[in-house]
Amino acid sequence: MAATISLSFPLDPQNLHYHSRLNPISLCKPHQTRFFTRSSPIYKHPLPTFHREGTCSFKSSSSSSSHSSTTSTSPASSFLDDPFRTGRFLSNEELEQLKFLENFRYFKELKSGSLWVRVMGAEEMDITVGLLAESFAESMVLPSGYVSVLKFLVKQYLIERRALMPHMATLIGFYRETVEGGKEEEVQLAGTVEVCFDRRGANASPPTPTPPKDSPYICNMAVKKSLRRKGIGWHLLKASEELISQMSSSREVYLHCRMIDAAPLNMYTKADYKIVKTDSILVLLTLQRRKHLMCKKLPPLNNPSESDLSDSDMEKTT
Repeated sequence: MAATISLSFPLDPQNLHYHSRLNPISLCKPHQTRFFTRSSPIYKHPLPTFHREGTCSFKSSSSSSSHSSTTSTSPASSFLDDPFRTGRFLSNEELEQLKFLENFRYFKELKSGSLWVRVMGAEEMDITVGLLAESFAESMVLPSGYVSVLKFLVKQYLIERRALMPHMATLIGFYRETVEGGKEEEVQLAGTVEVCFDRRGANASPPTPTPPKDSPYICNMAVKKSLRRKGIGWHLLKASEELISQMSSSREVYLHCRMIDAAPLNMYTKADYKIVKTDSILVLLTLQRRKHLMCKKLPPLNNPSESDLSDSDMEKTT
């Protein structure tokens, strides 16, 4: 399952912006969803940390003592050890927002396993680049040999976008499957999505129809091919909305969906997104697919530390 991609590549004028195909999401039983920060007392789930070689380890934060010891040793939990360094000077407000992004966690028990979503750290950029490049190649029906070129372009894009934090963030989701007998498989990167919070984090060349630059915007969602139809894309969307509720004063969230992609359009509609504008047929002359610009007004978040998300819409997804 892949979702909206809006990368801007100066070396690829034909496909500056596109929206990849999104496979149908399978139904799963409703479970409780939790949104929380690491400092919250409810947080007791291990967090996967991917290192450069792609292996995974776990950090446990079930107690204050274990949390403090993990912070001093784990590359994904130290704010000063570069996982969220932007390479530019930040105001005090931006530093607080960056710290919040570091602590953001979204956890979901799915029917087939568990899903964690958090902000991408520097050490996870390469595996995220690989996932996006493969999704891009699949959507554009490109030969596998182009993936290496796409990886270079995508990495340059992510580096440039990362410098705009905390005005935007790239979220990554980790999935651990539960097999028969209660045995759990290894954690693997399941998906990614990009979230913009305000004008300073907006893409300089957004897809058409152009969304308001001062409003939150969701794009570049991709789910690993072998893990599709498990509801991961749905929860990447929900995690994005939760983070926007915390980081932006605006409640109007925008995203794009290609007209030919019936499955993602169905998912976004079930999530209460409405079509506000559609590309002119003349966009076909630029060899691009026609797209819908969709918008949703988020409800106020009552509790900043934890919220329960309803899966009533997801149960209707076909």
